[in-house]
Amino acid sequence: MAVSVRVLIPAKIAENSQTTQYTATNVSAIIDKFTATNYSSSAATLSVNIVTSFDNAGNQNLIVKSKTLLPSETYTFPELVGQVLAPGGSISTLAGTATAINIRASGREIS
Repeated sequence: MAVSVRVLIPAKIAENSQTTQYTATNVSAIIDKFTATNYSSSAATLSVNIVTSFDNAGNQNLIVKSKTLLPSETYTFPELVGQVLAPGGSISTLAGTATAINIRASGREIS
């Protein structure tokens, strides 16, 4: 068993449509840090799903729903820290605004 520390989601702007940001391909993964920063001048929201390999993003796997980030706020999502993704599992996000929130995640992949 090999454990590798990885950037799971490189820093990027979260989309305002449900988007798979990371998939644990042929590995299991553990989320160690998930950060979102609202760089806009208005409040913005972000929802995060942890999806199994046999499912789609929806209410059944919603972990954080519409977390409001104030202008210039950074949030580290303690709700996601320690979550485990089985092989084929994924992290999916939905931003309330197309150009407001930067996201980044890091963790460990186990093969």
